[in-house]
Amino acid sequence: MLKPGNAFPVLVALGVALAPLAGQAQDQGGAHVQSRLTLKSASIDLPNGDRALPPGQGLDAVNNNCLACHSAGMVLNQPAMSRAAWETEVTKMINVYKAPIAAEDVPAIVAYLDAIKGTKPTEGTPQAH
Repeated sequence: MLKPGNAFPVLVALGVALAPLAGQAQDQGGAHVQSRLTLKSASIDLPNGDRALPPGQGLDAVNNNCLACHSAGMVLNQPAMSRAAWETEVTKMINVYKAPIAAEDVPAIVAYLDAIKGTKPTEGTPQAH
């Protein structure tokens, strides 16, 4: 998801990708002819999300780590998962997607996600303490 302020890297990447094509064109016979390709910057206004994560212990760790890439709405739209599944997701963000999450923040993030989007034990299920 492209967030406000993130358009610049996209435009730079697009410019780099198109740079080799600048000034090159072919006529009907396939011969190279000089042309003028002008790249211009574009400004895109994206909507701001108005959703916020609910208060809770670990919210600061989630705000400081998760919301750099994910919107609050995206987090809130996730399915309810077990604590172990949330730990797996956070670990995946670190190991696969190289999220710069400090090891000491992981327990707080997992606890917060479990508190707001965790699965509730069914009646009669033993609970670990």
